[in-house]
Amino acid sequence: MASHRKSRPAGTRVAGIRTPALATAALTSVALLSQSANAAPADDRPSLEEVEKKVDDLYRQAESATDSYNAAKEKTTKQRKQVDTLLDDVAQRTEKLNAAREELGSFAAAQYRTGAAAPDTATFLLADTPQDYFDQTQLMGRLTSRQKGAVDDYVTEQSVTMKKRQEASRSLQSLTETQSDLKTAKATVQKKLADARELLSELTAQEKARLAAIEKEKQEAAARKAAELARQQAAAEKAAAEQAAQQESSQSPTGSSTSTAPDSSYATKAAKALAFARAQIGKPYVWGATGPGSYDCSGLTQAAWKAAGVDLPRVTYDQVNAGTTVSLADAQPGDLVFFYDDISHVGLYIGNGMMIHAPKPGAYVREESIYYDGESAIHSVVRPA
Repeated sequence: MASHRKSRPAGTRVAGIRTPALATAALTSVALLSQSANAAPADDRPSLEEVEKKVDDLYRQAESATDSYNAAKEKTTKQRKQVDTLLDDVAQRTEKLNAAREELGSFAAAQYRTGAAAPDTATFLLADTPQDYFDQTQLMGRLTSRQKGAVDDYVTEQSVTMKKRQEASRSLQSLTETQSDLKTAKATVQKKLADARELLSELTAQEKARLAAIEKEKQEAAARKAAELARQQAAAEKAAAEQAAQQESSQSPTGSSTSTAPDSSYATKAAKALAFARAQIGKPYVWGATGPGSYDCSGLTQAAWKAAGVDLPRVTYDQVNAGTTVSLADAQPGDLVFFYDDISHVGLYIGNGMMIHAPKPGAYVREESIYYDGESAIHSVVRPA
């Protein structure tokens, strides 16, 4: 007995079962008991941190899809204008083509009445493709210079009109495809936002309070990071001012003025952009919105810089290429701060590590630390003017 007990592994309740079928049954029972225990409501519910991360991820995915929606919407608008222009052009050319055809018909009818030309001349002039006959030397000799010019005009106009019709047809097809992309992007945004709302709706009042506390802790940490950056930038500005003061005596007033002019010009424009952005604080974030009552993130930055006389593209991944990239340490008020690897968010830097941005659905345009989602979330800083 002692040797038998010694050979049994400690803590194993199925060691004495030798039959494979019985062993399998025992293991299955243990697995089912384990699953039942894990299925208890208390264990199955995700933690608040998991809920917060999932909701944040859904909002980010929605914002990325919003950029796709904005790009498709902008493209649709441009394509619709292009199609309308092409269709108008085709209509005008068709009128010219009909006029040319009538002129050719009058020539043919006159020749037929007077007998000045053989019957096949009328066939040539009224044909849909007169160029097919144009190379016939005998017939060429029967045409006056005016008639030949009319034929040339008709052939040219017919060719151009056909090309324009084909171009309009392709543009209509492209427009249809873009409209489909627009519909898909819109559905994606709505699905992500609905999933986020559903997750939040399942939280109890206590859990929502705890989630708010977690968010407050994150904001406080972000504010500390912003204050640290502000101190670093202040120190750098002080050092630059001291260096400039030392060099001032050896520089002419004209040279000094020339070196600071670009910065002064940018600061003036940036001040206008910031004034506009500050006036929007408190307005709701709405995906796809460009103002004046609501904004998404890139809609706000676009509108702010437009108020300063600078045109920015509509979407974040185009705005990031609409200026000069600078380091975070060199960021100045008015610069654009982009976030995440997919460049799905942007804010307007106001100095001291802070920005004005339209954060996410359910939130309002506000001032916030650029570290609101951690330092790693910052993608780049761009100076747009």
